[in-house]
Amino acid sequence: MTQKADSPSLEQWKRLYELMAQIKELAPWEYMYEDDLFGIRFPETDQLGFVSVMGSLGEHYSIAVYLGKKGFDGFWTMQESGDEFSPDLLLDTPQIQASFEDREILTPEDRKIINQLNLKYRGKQAWPQFRSYRPGCFPWYLKKEEAQILITALEQLLDVAPRYKDDPDLLEPTEEKEEKFLVRVIEEHQWVDRYQEIEFPNDPPIHLMMNMEALAYLKTRPKENSILEIDVQRMDEAIKDKQFDRPFFPYLLLIVEKNSQMILGVNLLTPLPSLEEMWGGLSAQVVETLAGSIMPKEVQTKNPMVALLLSLLEEELGIKVKRVSRLPGVEFAQRELRKFNRF
Repeated sequence: MTQKADSPSLEQWKRLYELMAQIKELAPWEYMYEDDLFGIRFPETDQLGFVSVMGSLGEHYSIAVYLGKKGFDGFWTMQESGDEFSPDLLLDTPQIQASFEDREILTPEDRKIINQLNLKYRGKQAWPQFRSYRPGCFPWYLKKEEAQILITALEQLLDVAPRYKDDPDLLEPTEEKEEKFLVRVIEEHQWVDRYQEIEFPNDPPIHLMMNMEALAYLKTRPKENSILEIDVQRMDEAIKDKQFDRPFFPYLLLIVEKNSQMILGVNLLTPLPSLEEMWGGLSAQVVETLAGSIMPKEVQTKNPMVALLLSLLEEELGIKVKRVSRLPGVEFAQRELRKFNRF
């Protein structure tokens, strides 16, 4: 990992490792559970983050800062997922993590920083590691602003955790604090506790792109007695493209004619610069594929986001869009593509 302008400074790294040493000595996982959340209003960005301590079962010790509405909602989705939990939920939840790992988990880039700071660690789960999670991306190294967010979060944890140990009601809802969270904020140049209901502005709408020429052409074509299956799935392996600053998981768009199981479209979608932009281009790609193949009477998908975005086909073209539990044509296509090591 080469040093970049947006990489953390050596002073930031030094502070992070100092804080992790204090966190390990404090061992907040001995009395805090993962859902003992508290918030922080970060002064640099005015963004809300939520700190969670993991390790109460003694298996893996880490501190996560869940960022903004997507981080907050993603955290509670993971907590409520139970047996349906999947790694996708973790990867799609914006967060920054500081964890204690075995030495072999560290990368050469991690060890380079440790060596620069002349730090020594021994034993299991003794080595601090820091990672940034962004939706659609592989967990990656911190940027300068992320390092500062994590520094602030760890400093506030060192303040909140001992007080919570002495007073478990600090983070517990009461009649006065019902539906409110402890949020650490700066007032008059000092950090203070505030109990607040957590509200976020609505997410901005996804900006839909469209090939108007292809759409106009489809309006002139009669529908065929055909059903298409359309699915978008995250690929299992991340790739690195020099155009972007971190590895990402491509998404595979498959369009298959249901009865013949003929593959009409195969495209790799990129979740950068954001998942929202990726989804915004989906309708245009589908319309372009249909313009070069067939005009179906119905489209089936099991993906709720795909169904929502393709509702445009119902409005503009009169093609029925239906949610189903299985896509046998897509499953067949996936098996065939794997035979040829295509995806």
